[in-house]
This record gives sequence, C-alpha cells and structure tokens, in this order.
Amino acid sequence: MPADVERHCEDAARHALFAVCISPLFVASAKMWLRGTNVRLVTVAGFPHGTEVSEVKAEAARRSVEDGADEVDMVMPLGLARAARWDAVERDVAVVRDAIPRATLKVILETGYFDHDAILRAAHAAVSGGADFVKTSTGYGPRGATLEDVTVLARAVGDKAGVKAAGGIRTAAFARLLIGAGASRIGTSNGVALVEEP
Repeated sequence: MPADVERHCEDAARHALFAVCISPLFVASAKMWLRGTNVRLVTVAGFPHGTEVSEVKAEAARRSVEDGADEVDMVMPLGLARAARWDAVERDVAVVRDAIPRATLKVILETGYFDHDAILRAAHAAVSGGADFVKTSTGYGPRGATLEDVTVLARAVGDKAGVKAAGGIRTAAFARLLIGAGASRIGTSNGVALVEEP
C-alpha cells in the first residue's frame, strides 16, 4: 500500500540507511518521498524467479530508472542457470545492462539452488553481462545469505563487482559477519531494527 511505502521511505531517511528497496509500482512515488535525502532508491526486475524474457526485464528496469530508481536488482533466469546455460544467463544480464547503462545493476543469483561450482559460474556470467553487484538471494528461495556463499562470491568477483548479501539477515551481528566474509552491501527488511540494536 502507498502508506506503507511512504513509511519505509521515511524510516530509511530517519535512520540514514543507504538505500530502500521499493516495488516498481511505487518507484515514482518513493522518489518524491525521498526528495532531499541521501537515500538511494532501489527496485527489482524479474522478481522473484527471473522467469520473464530478457526484453521484458529490460523494459521494466528501464521504466523504473525513468521513474527515479537509482539501482535495479534483477533476478537472473533461474531455469536457465539451473540447466547450466551460462551463455544465456550472461546474455539476459547484458540485455538489462544495455537498457539502464547509468544505473547500478545488481544480479540476484539465488545461491540456495546451486552448489559451489555453479555459484562461481553464475557470478562470472553476471559480471560478464555487466553486473555491478552479485546478490545472494531474493528471500523467496531455498535459503538466504550464508557466510560460505558470500565468501565464494567475493572470491569469484574480486574487484570486478560488489557482493550484496540478502535473505534472512535479522541481526547486526550476522550482518557484520557477512561483511567480514566479503559482502559490500547488506539487504534486509530489518534495517531499522539492525541499526537500533545496542
């Protein structure tokens, strides 16, 4: 509901959070509510399973950026990734990248579906397609962020991209562990609670 989105934006600004993630439907309104703050506006494309064709994801991302989003978190095509069609995954990312050349693009890998080697391949495909960040999870998959997954991703991307840990992050202590493992961003629906922890 719009009132919930406005409250999320107000909370993010009040607690000086880096960014707030908003449904594409409310990006334009959120941009207005965040005016005059330093909070970045993030939205999603292909959420939560990455099943749309690339051009649909790209158009959704383009429209969101046009509406005011600073960053887009896209879900890679999970079915293609689970079939190890890494060239197709890279192309999917590249189509979205081309649609939003100046916005930050994060690619959600949904690491819970993959073993170590597949996580590496997914990360390489995302970065080769133009991702600025690789992201662990949507929060709807088999598991959220883990220290092991973040460590693997950080090693896979090196200094070519950032790592966003997301999914199941409910305490500041766990967030700090993930940062220590290599996460450069934390995504959580518990941001206010984390910053208010003693």
